[in-house]
Amino acid sequence: MVRRKKRHLEEPENQERWMVSYADFITLLFAFFVVMYSISSVNNKKYESLSEALDYAFKSQPHKQTSQQIIEEGPPPSDIKPIVLENPTTEEEKKRQQLSDEILHERRTLIDVTDELEDVLSTYVEDNLVTIKRHDFWVELEMNSELLFLSGEAELSGKALPVLEKVADTIRSMPNVVNIEGHTDDIPIDTIEYPSNWDLSSARATSVVRELIKNRINPARLSAVGYGEFHPIADNNTESGRFKNRRVLLVLMSQAFARYGMNDAERAKVLNFERNAEP
Repeated sequence: MVRRKKRHLEEPENQERWMVSYADFITLLFAFFVVMYSISSVNNKKYESLSEALDYAFKSQPHKQTSQQIIEEGPPPSDIKPIVLENPTTEEEKKRQQLSDEILHERRTLIDVTDELEDVLSTYVEDNLVTIKRHDFWVELEMNSELLFLSGEAELSGKALPVLEKVADTIRSMPNVVNIEGHTDDIPIDTIEYPSNWDLSSARATSVVRELIKNRINPARLSAVGYGEFHPIADNNTESGRFKNRRVLLVLMSQAFARYGMNDAERAKVLNFERNAEP
């Protein structure tokens, strides 16, 4: 039996390939005309502005509308402002200038009373028995206990009386509050009259207050407080340090910072504060 050989059938040739090339050609042609059209469309305003600008540049004939049209075409120029950095020194100066006239008047008053105290107590200052320190809002008159009291006592000595009299004469006409502060060294005291340094320092401050009242200082201006040994200014391990720590301070306060110097409305005015209205 004879087998017939199968013929190899060739795939028919695609007769429509020309359509692919034709489509590509049409797409390229379309893109070409789009580009040509976009190039051919001219912005008349920009063209006129450019033409006038060139005419002005080459012929030196100014046109009033040229600069206006050029500015109008572009976005409006931005207004750039420099950043101002705060100067701490300037800010501090501004704060000082904002202080009210009343507080400046108080400062001048404290300066004047400091100068006067230094003058009338100059002998004691030279002997290191009295120290006067001026701050912005108070004056501090420090008197060593050797000038005022005997050791372990709270009764004023005879040589303390003329000192306190001069102080009273200087501050009598002022309305400022006066705080009297008593201080001791750290050596314990245990007597029937003064069981602790608290009692001794408070009693000494009170003795000074009584003497100022005798010299016609308004009692409402005065206060007495004892700090004991807890606020030393020198080393208590040495005799000289303990000598410095046994002291009485007379602190003449600014009215704005004294608890009983002013009422709230007066204090707010002096310190330049704005108080909220109470309901």
